[in-house]
Amino acid sequence: MSGGRPAKHSLTLRGHRTSVSLEAAFWDAFRAEAAREGKTINGLAAEIDAERGDVGLASALRVYVLKALQARAG
Repeated sequence: MSGGRPAKHSLTLRGHRTSVSLEAAFWDAFRAEAAREGKTINGLAAEIDAERGDVGLASALRVYVLKALQARAG
């Protein structure tokens, strides 16, 4: 299974730039989920960021993607 090393991307959350490292497969799934929900990746990331508590942002994004895929799979 290829996933490669995490790739760093910049996001803007509530007017502040931050960078997040995720594997390409997670970036692809995150972008697809944002599009499915009619949101920008920055907008969806900001929503996740606001609810993540003390969990790291990259971990919160991965869990969000996993849960979204599991929900659609039934």
